[in-house]
Amino acid sequence: MSENLKTIKELADELGLAKQTVQYHIKFLPTENRQKNNSGSIVLNLEEQKFIKKRLTKIKKVQPTENRQKTDRKSTKKNEELSVNSLLLEQIKDLKNNRDKQLENKDKQLLQMQNLLDQQQRLALQDKKLLEEYKEEIKELKSLMLPVREDEKDLEAHPSKDINEIKEEPQKKNKKWWKLWK
Repeated sequence: MSENLKTIKELADELGLAKQTVQYHIKFLPTENRQKNNSGSIVLNLEEQKFIKKRLTKIKKVQPTENRQKTDRKSTKKNEELSVNSLLLEQIKDLKNNRDKQLENKDKQLLQMQNLLDQQQRLALQDKKLLEEYKEEIKELKSLMLPVREDEKDLEAHPSKDINEIKEEPQKKNKKWWKLWK
């Protein structure tokens, strides 16, 4: 074959592109008069090579604007990400502030509960003391209301007796029971 004919791979290597890129641009060429080499690979003549080179140079010229657009898109994406990040940071700060406020409220509630518990314990202690005092008063009142025994009646009947005489009287009355059977 002639030096003017090149395979897709050779043209791709010469242009520094991938074989698939060259194949993509071959689709835009007319399929009539397509030539193949001995191994069955497609070969391109000079006109086809020039056509593909022109298409690729046009694309390369267009690509810088596309690259600018891509970089503009990238920068807008970065700006959007930054704004989203800043929004998220603000939300986190708000959540943290809310959490701190809630913790303060819980601390206040805890102090109030402790104070109420302390008051309740004091009141319970006072109630207990009052109950004990009332029990003592009731005991004193019951002791005053007990029926008077006979010994005590004698004391009431003889108020002028001396205390020593009263003490001696029960001793005189107490006789030893074992002497009764003698």
